[in-house]
Amino acid sequence: MKVNGNKILDHQEIAHKIRRIAYQIYETFSDEEEIVIAGIKDSGLSLAHRLVDSLKEISEMKPVLCEVDMNKEDLLSPVTTSLSPEAYKGKALVLVDDVLNSGGTLIYAIKHFLDVPLKKFKTVVLVDRNHKRYPVKADFKGISLSTSLQEHVRVDLNGNDDAVYLN
Repeated sequence: MKVNGNKILDHQEIAHKIRRIAYQIYETFSDEEEIVIAGIKDSGLSLAHRLVDSLKEISEMKPVLCEVDMNKEDLLSPVTTSLSPEAYKGKALVLVDDVLNSGGTLIYAIKHFLDVPLKKFKTVVLVDRNHKRYPVKADFKGISLSTSLQEHVRVDLNGNDDAVYLN
């Protein structure tokens, strides 16, 4: 597949960053037996799957995957999750997305989870672009990237030749 743009991260670099983030999550939640890893559909969910796999390799904690479905074009539309609110109530939760740009997707997903009391709540992104319009930050990030507003970051987590591109 021909890709236009500059490759910022390759497959090996992404794998290294995911493992490092998994260790950061483990250190932060080391007192937890179970942790909910909530991935925002599409690339955020792929990243969440990989974090779950890494956490299983490096720790005894039980990571539970939760799929977060939301309309990124209409952030006021309802957010749905594969787990019921009772399944994550009172638990530690990590919300995962691929890119933090304006912060809109992340903050509206956070709002959804704040309707239920959680024990601890953190956020993860692979790429933080530093163009926030909302007061939100990533607690764990793979890379911070200073870009212009006209540039686009694309995360491709297809499993064989993962990459992050800047167009």
